[in-house]
Amino acid sequence: MSSKTKDKDGGMSTSHKKALATGRNETRIINAYLEIVEAHRPRRGRRRTPESISKRLAFIEQEIRQASKVQQVYLIQERLLLTSELVSHISAEAQKKQEDQFIKVAKSFSIRHGISYQAWREFGVRADVLERAGLKNT
Repeated sequence: MSSKTKDKDGGMSTSHKKALATGRNETRIINAYLEIVEAHRPRRGRRRTPESISKRLAFIEQEIRQASKVQQVYLIQERLLLTSELVSHISAEAQKKQEDQFIKVAKSFSIRHGISYQAWREFGVRADVLERAGLKNT
């Protein structure tokens, strides 16, 4: 039986099943990368570096000892937020890997689904990422 023929029970062909699996995989990659893009959208003010976050965390540890009970709660909350932000900086390697996967599939995904360069840009995907993926601003 060739890859283009239907299964004996009249189901999908092998090539159709493979195309569906490819589409699901590309969709998973695209979605994971877009979640990263959304989480790292520019925010107002100066961007914090891992070093500045670490300094602030050290300051909080010193201040929390002599702070009032209410102030301790505020400092604990700030420490939780900063720790989470620091983890997102540390996982830059994982973000780069996800970006590389996005670059591999973005062009075929865009063609198949009719997604333009402008739509990606409006969502927040950087222009250099789209260019490396082979998508051009037309």
